[in-house]
Amino acid sequence: MEQTVDKEETTGGATEESKAGTAAATNGQGNGKVVLSVRNLQSYFFGQRGVGKAVDGVSFDLHEGETLGIVGESGCGKSVTMLSIMQLNPKPASRIVGGQILLNGEDLLQKSSSEMRRVRGKSISMVLQDPMTALNPVLTVGNQLYEPLRLHQRLAGKNLFEKAIELMKSVRIPAPETRLGSFPHQFSGGMRQRAVGAIGLSCDPQVLIADEPTTSLDVTVQAAYLALLKDLQKDRNLSILFITHDFGIVARMCDRVAVMYAGRIVELADTRDLFSNPAHPYTEALVNSVPDVDERVDRLTSIDGQPPSIYAIGEGCPFAARCAYVMDKCRETYPDQTVLEDGRAVSCWRYNE
Repeated sequence: MEQTVDKEETTGGATEESKAGTAAATNGQGNGKVVLSVRNLQSYFFGQRGVGKAVDGVSFDLHEGETLGIVGESGCGKSVTMLSIMQLNPKPASRIVGGQILLNGEDLLQKSSSEMRRVRGKSISMVLQDPMTALNPVLTVGNQLYEPLRLHQRLAGKNLFEKAIELMKSVRIPAPETRLGSFPHQFSGGMRQRAVGAIGLSCDPQVLIADEPTTSLDVTVQAAYLALLKDLQKDRNLSILFITHDFGIVARMCDRVAVMYAGRIVELADTRDLFSNPAHPYTEALVNSVPDVDERVDRLTSIDGQPPSIYAIGEGCPFAARCAYVMDKCRETYPDQTVLEDGRAVSCWRYNE
């Protein structure tokens, strides 16, 4: 039996939070104009287990030329948030039930499927974490690079070939003239990820969503890829949403960081402030769990427990069961977002009090 959710009911629990979230999203930490603005986004899963609140009231702004990191444990809603922005969230299992996704002031949630196909790849693009699943194994890399160029830029013939060569060179793939005829399995892992990057950047998008793009790469290749991404961002004034669970990458790549837990952003702060003085207990626990290479320890710090199932998130703070500072109120009501003096936003009763 299909389950339905009244839109007013789904937005009711996050309405007050979204008011503070709007202020938090525009906390002045970013520079330049706002390119992408997400307001109270709610993306739920529907099934036999009930309603799963994978994304429940997420708000943030992405500025021109900025890199905003989205961090958190697996299952906290990072990837579902990004897929929802692209309207590629798995259907019919999931549905966007509320919120706004404003790209240059236009709400993407009001666009039809055909209109979104013209937006994806041209104005906003995405690089997935596993290039072997992102690339079609039976098509050459060249054919997959040609597709967005034909669709969005109407290129053909010599112009199409020359543009593809230019893109391959921009991501530093050697011998691009011959590599265009290669299949994905003939590329190394780092080369495949660069090819996916070339496809994502082929039509000069304003926003690039990078969903853990270095997960499958070894350390040296990862460093080269991140350096390349920074160079491309500088050359194109690109705005990047960078999803990761690696705080080393966050420190290197991101201007601001949004920490997600159980489908919500619990802290949004400048990267330096977040590392030097984490405000939310979950952020503090994540930062403390990163080992210090200059300090010898017998046991690494970990966070006790597991994130809650999206089908079993109660009315209180979902981190309460794992929090060192938990109070009775934490188990009863979810705290509104509070904007602190340094401009960061945090959802915690310690600051509401």
